[in-house]
Parts: sequence; structure tokens; C-alpha cells
Amino acid sequence: MPAHLTARRSPALTGRVRAPGDKSISHRALILGAMATGVTDIEGLLEGEDILATARAVEAFGATVERLGEGRWRVTGQGGFRQPAGVIDCGNAGTGVRLLMGAAAGYPITVTFDGDASLRKRPMKRVTGPLAGMGARFDWHGVEDRLPVAVSGGGLSAIDYVQTVASAQIKSAVLLAGLKAAGVTTVTEAEPSRDHTERMLRAFGAEVGVLPDGAGWRVSLRGGQALTGTAVAVPGDPSSAAFPLAAGLIVPGSEVTVEGVMLNPLRTGLFETWREMGADLTVANRRMAGGEEVGDITARHSTLKGVVVPPERAASMIDEYPVLAAIAAFAEGATVMRGIGEMRVKESDRIALMAAGLSACGVRVEEEPEGFTVFGGAVKGGATVTTHGDHRIAMSHLVLGLAAEDAVVVDEPGMIATSFPGFVELMRGLGTDLG
Repeated sequence: MPAHLTARRSPALTGRVRAPGDKSISHRALILGAMATGVTDIEGLLEGEDILATARAVEAFGATVERLGEGRWRVTGQGGFRQPAGVIDCGNAGTGVRLLMGAAAGYPITVTFDGDASLRKRPMKRVTGPLAGMGARFDWHGVEDRLPVAVSGGGLSAIDYVQTVASAQIKSAVLLAGLKAAGVTTVTEAEPSRDHTERMLRAFGAEVGVLPDGAGWRVSLRGGQALTGTAVAVPGDPSSAAFPLAAGLIVPGSEVTVEGVMLNPLRTGLFETWREMGADLTVANRRMAGGEEVGDITARHSTLKGVVVPPERAASMIDEYPVLAAIAAFAEGATVMRGIGEMRVKESDRIALMAAGLSACGVRVEEEPEGFTVFGGAVKGGATVTTHGDHRIAMSHLVLGLAAEDAVVVDEPGMIATSFPGFVELMRGLGTDLG
């Protein structure tokens, strides 16, 4: 991929495309397949760099991993993780490393986890804290709370963990460790976070209890349960589908359909918000795939208005706020996004980078510690945006450029492949001029 990518004002976009496989489901399918006994056949696996890093990791832990064709993978698990020969390099995959830490903590092995420069900046104690409470040991190889870190596992005891931040990564790490812990591990959430791990554990044969607890829920898992390999059909990623759909909403005359998108209610907060803004967004052909509801989503060019996004919706759309901010730039009035401090500890400080990029494109933005407000209207564009290698920052500004007056350029577009390989080709197929 070139050092820069440029998005220019686009004619009407039309077409039907398929979203790449869901990133969250893809990570979990590989990890649970490696923890299980027997064969797990996976259809529709996302073949982005983050997922390939997880595939290499589970292979290092003793599973046999085979690519059978495009999106078709087979994992043969040995019933658990074995001592790896070297460092487990998770690249840029925050989900991958945190879930793998939880899984590895359950076994009597010592393993060092590392990642690229971006992943080394991301906090890890939010996961290692509860895992240490279960009995895992952590040896930080430099700065505490940052990779690289050595994890020594085995001999864990169950924990009753109360989450202060709705995070599927933390919950999942604790549950995966809980599989090998003595007793019943519980995670209580004040607000529901993604439930992919609970769903997939059941598909692999584990019993997982979920009970309402106020506005959230209490998830419980008995230790000592064995997992059995199974077939996994990976649905389309709503976080990736958001980009072509967003382009369809803001480019005049457009009608774009993305097929096979996951419709798990804990992942569709962005679509709900767009509808509140006045988006013409419809869903057809609802069906089940891999234990998740999917459907074909069509976006048509719409006149949008600013809204206040409920803070409690953040957990269901935390990765989609960058593209929401880009769309909000074209909406009439203010779009207020609060309760999203989690965005500051993603691949980058996404609040700061979106505010800076939108401001450079002539959009008024007011930044707060835990959120920001975008004041929409005409978008000038004409800027080169610094992405700090963050794929969602890059794609969000490229979508913005398709409807801005002047071209928008992003740097470091190579990182787009971490979550959305083929993004440029897919967008060009709809009629955009990206290059």
C-alpha cells in the first residue's frame, strides 16, 4: 500500500458488497479451537493481520492450524495450551493479546507476550489485575502495565470480579482463565458488553450462566470444563461494514448494500444512532450464522441531523465512534458523544486524533476528557490527516473525503489491513476514487 491514500469527492455510490469476517468472532474461534480437543472448522475467518497474529500464537501454543482456502481454516486442538518455544508476538492485536493472556493463565506454563510499537503503548493491567487475583504471576520486562510481560499460569482459583468499565476483553480474559480455575468464576457488569465469548463457549460445549443484574448482568462459569472442537461460521463484521454504509449515507445519490452483517444487539449501537440521526438504513434477509443473527444492510443517501448519543450505548459501538464523528460532520447541528474515555486507550487516542483530523478539514469540534462534540454542516476537507497508524482513524477520514469539498489525504494507510484487508478495492468497486 502507498505511503498515503487520498479520498476525493465521489459520484453516487452503488453496489452490493460483503463485509469481511467479524474480528471479535475470528479471534475467539482460533483461541477456543486451540483450547479445545479435536477439530474446529472455521468459515469466513477474517484474514487481517491481527487475526493472523492470533493464528500464529495458537500454533505456538501447540494447536495445528491449517488454511484450507479463502476464509476457511482448520484448528486441531490438543485440549489446552502447551509451553511455547519463544515469545508470543501479537502484532497490533489488543483483543488477541488480552484474550490469549487469560487463556494462557490457566495452564502451568510461562510465556512472554509482546507486540508492535502501538500495542506496547496500550494498558494491560486492566486484564492482568483480575488474572493476578486468580493466582497468575506477571513479570513486566520494562514499564509496568505495558508489554512485554511474562505470564506464569496454572493453579488458579475462581474469582468474583465486578467490572467498573464495560469491557468484553476483560470479561473474556477472566472467563477463559476461569475454565481452568478451581471453583465458579463470575463477572458482574453494570452495563452489558459484547457477549461473543459466552455464546462461543457454549458452542464449544461449556455451560455458562447469565443472569440479569440491575442494568447489566452476572456471568458465571464453573472451572474444569472441557471444550470440544466444533464448526464456526464467522458473520460479517459490523465495525467494518460501517465504512461503506457511512459512505452511502453521505455521498448524494448513493445506495450501498453490505451483505451478511452481524446484528447482535450488543454490536449495533452505531446503526441505532444513525437511524436517530435520520439515516435511511434498512435490513433484509435476516438469518442465523455461527450462533449470531445476520442480515443485509442497505444505506441510502440521507439528510442527517445531530443527536446526543446516550453514554450507556458506548459499549455496543466503542469502535465505531470515529466513523460516527466523520458522519456527524455532515449532519445539521451538534452530535454529542460522551462517556467514551475508553477511546483514548485504543490503538491511539481516538478522541484526540478525530478532533484534530476533523478540525483540519474545517469541522468545528469541542473535545472533553471523556468525549467530544462535532458541529456539522459543509465539510471543506483539503487536509492531510495524521493517523498514528490507527486503521479506524484512517478509514473514517477517507470516508469523510468522499463527500468533502476538497480531497482528504491520510498517512500510514498500511495499517488498514489489520482489520479490513481489501478495503480500498471494495470501496473502489462501489465507485469511489481512492488512491
